[in-house]
Amino acid sequence: MSNILIKNIDTIVTMDKNSSILKGYSILIVDDKIEKIDENIDVSNKNIDEIIDGSSYICYPGLINTHHHFYQTLTRNIPQVQNVELFDWLKFLYPIWSKLTPEAVYYSTLVATGELLKTGCTTTVDHYYVFPKNQPPNLLDNEFYAAKEIGIRLHGCRGSMSLSEKDGGLPPDSVVQSEKEILADSQRVIEKFHDSSPFSMSRVILAPCSPFSVTSELLKESIKLARQCNVCSHTHLAETKDEEEFCLEKFGMRPLEYMESLEWIGNDVWYAHGVHFTHEEIERLARTKTGIAHCPVSNQKLASGGANVPYMLEKGVKVSLAVDGSASNDSSNMILEMKAAFLMSRLIYGIKAMTAKDVFSIATRGGSEVLNQPEVGSLEEGKAADMFLIDFEKLGYAGGLYDPVSLIINTGDTQIVDMTIVNGEIVVREGQLVKVDEKKIIENANRISKAMFEL
Repeated sequence: MSNILIKNIDTIVTMDKNSSILKGYSILIVDDKIEKIDENIDVSNKNIDEIIDGSSYICYPGLINTHHHFYQTLTRNIPQVQNVELFDWLKFLYPIWSKLTPEAVYYSTLVATGELLKTGCTTTVDHYYVFPKNQPPNLLDNEFYAAKEIGIRLHGCRGSMSLSEKDGGLPPDSVVQSEKEILADSQRVIEKFHDSSPFSMSRVILAPCSPFSVTSELLKESIKLARQCNVCSHTHLAETKDEEEFCLEKFGMRPLEYMESLEWIGNDVWYAHGVHFTHEEIERLARTKTGIAHCPVSNQKLASGGANVPYMLEKGVKVSLAVDGSASNDSSNMILEMKAAFLMSRLIYGIKAMTAKDVFSIATRGGSEVLNQPEVGSLEEGKAADMFLIDFEKLGYAGGLYDPVSLIINTGDTQIVDMTIVNGEIVVREGQLVKVDEKKIIENANRISKAMFEL
């Protein structure tokens, strides 16, 4: 831990309850927290490790990514799945993913989190659910080790699939596990990695993959275990019409009704996508404080549709932003995801559907609310020292310095930020990762990806 003073910052976008924009203020970071935000901060009695001149910077709260599949960074941009919808996309990729190894999980995590950190994301969720039968059962552990090494705040999902093709599900038998195996390892991962304390850098989520890849019994037992251990729960829901038809045919219920029948609803639950909810279902989400991870790039690429985020926000649903898996996005770029969310909402729902501020809010405070981690998502005294800074004296911002929120979403010739600070530690400096060797990560990721695809 170190003490950092960022002096005379040109602009601070706080995202506090008043959405305050501060000009010429400084930020004092002591250990992992923001100790002071003020115009003049006296540090004569402080042991300051680094003083940063903030006069050409805009400082933002760290972005929060609430749904991802890190391992998919190894299988992005594959020609055979560039023009197919979700179910066919999954059927092609599952055999490739069945070749995942501990090394693959480790390096794919470094790739994904490296991209996230370099695009202003300081807290991320990952949904890992592929456990090949010929690999060690503790694959997920490698993700937590890599996240700690690179310096990102991680909510790691112990995902699962128990319903294979032979049982009427989508995945092949080679990547599914028994309910007994899944629940035992879920308990183990919680005990080993979950830290429920404020400012925690490591939390565990229980996350069966989807209604079409797990049994009803596993969903029931998973939410029961999660609540016994006081951890949150997460899954995909209402992503495609195919999923809706599957639930109607198999269970005689729409996806949300099915999940609610299994007690999968409430303040400790959030769903990825939520594209095909009706107005009444959206209102039910609001009443029950159930969250949504909006994934606009993935939804566009797979032609899944556009979630009605404007109506969700109008009704008070907890909405967050997410890049989704890199094989259905091909990027882990949170700033680009904000732009996609902004433009997609306007294209589908009209010019006044969402403002840039709305989008930035779901990418920060919205993520904090969905993850039930209130110390992140805004720049305020006493909160986590999670933030990113951009130098606005660059070509891509020239002529556009009128709205700092719209600036980061709509302008710029790159989404790589100048500095990212997580938990009081600088992890990106001058656009480069500080704690890891980027070249080594790239070389290993390409080697592993090639081997998985060719075997």
